[in-house]
Amino acid sequence: MSWWETVRTSADALRSHRLRSGLTVLGVLIGIAAVILTVGLGEGAQARVTASVDALGSNLLVVSPGSSTSSTGVRGGLGSASTLTMADAAALASHTVAPDIAAVAPATQRQEQLLAGTTNWTTSVVGTTPAWLRVRNRTLSLGRFISSADVASRAAVTVLGPITAQSLFGAADPIGRSVDIAGVPFTVIGELASAGTSGSTNLDDMAIVPATTAASVVFGAAQSSSVGSIFVEASSPATLSAAYQEATDELLALHHITSPAAADFTIASQQSLLTTATTVSRTLTILLAGIAGISLLVGGIGVMNIMLVSVTERIREIGLRRALGATPTVIRRQFLVEASFLGLFGGLLGAGVGIVGALTLPGAIGDPIVISPVAVGGAVAVAVLIGVVFGVYPAARAAQLAPIDALRSQ
Repeated sequence: MSWWETVRTSADALRSHRLRSGLTVLGVLIGIAAVILTVGLGEGAQARVTASVDALGSNLLVVSPGSSTSSTGVRGGLGSASTLTMADAAALASHTVAPDIAAVAPATQRQEQLLAGTTNWTTSVVGTTPAWLRVRNRTLSLGRFISSADVASRAAVTVLGPITAQSLFGAADPIGRSVDIAGVPFTVIGELASAGTSGSTNLDDMAIVPATTAASVVFGAAQSSSVGSIFVEASSPATLSAAYQEATDELLALHHITSPAAADFTIASQQSLLTTATTVSRTLTILLAGIAGISLLVGGIGVMNIMLVSVTERIREIGLRRALGATPTVIRRQFLVEASFLGLFGGLLGAGVGIVGALTLPGAIGDPIVISPVAVGGAVAVAVLIGVVFGVYPAARAAQLAPIDALRSQ
């Protein structure tokens, strides 16, 4: 019997038991769709984590001050002290001192009320330098960013986030408009492009002002030299560790600290945050995929069950074909082809359901689902493999039937 005849005969056998074959295909379909969706959810979560970290700035190190201790002995948390200064930021920006640091942006922020005519809005006012735009990986949608001249002259200018601009001026162009910050009129010179959120922080709701202006006008002269944090951008991902060490060594020297354990600052790496979050997402993806794999195993057992039932029902047919000259190899091949068809149809339909689900579910659950071509192709291949593997035993059993015994069967 030729391969074409085997395929045709197998298709006829499956069509003659449509309900049974359909239920078997359904079992495989559910397993395949579950695998595609769980892998897609995992990859979507990883992509969202990566985007959130990238929104904070590429190759970013965040230097924060240490903890403070009050006169009564009450210790504040990390970041409560005023141990970082503009001089620290200027030292880190030196390529002689730190050749692997590409840019440095000191920043101090505080919640302030902004007034534009009769409209008010409370947001985070950030005092920083021109390097902030690059270090924080942000872009502008309108106007320009603060310049070195603005910092040097303590100019009363501000760049607004898109939510802040919309809350104060509605749909009107904010460029050139005036907004009061801490009772001082500032001229809006630019608007940031939207960057979404990072954790619980809305990156689109803020007002950027020159660091010198913020220290002298908004935050008060007492904070003229101290900064809340220093954002450091490494020259590349490969030099992030070197930049971390250079920043640590320079700050220890500037603060006259001999032991790193006594440092009055902390340095956090966004790369470590990304690695940790990605690891957690990958672990959850593997766990969910394992659960979906159980569905595939159940579908494979269903294929074996159906094929065993088929062998039992078709004993006389098998005996007749053997008596007419069909070899055990031909009998085995036909049942393997039937099992492969069940796996293939289940795999293709499951892939279709999985893709449709990946396109429609994000709007309902609020989480992205990434369609992975590798996962789709692999799932279909696994479905066919399941059909073959779980069809081996029924096929071997059919091939081993003696012709005379099969013809005697009722």
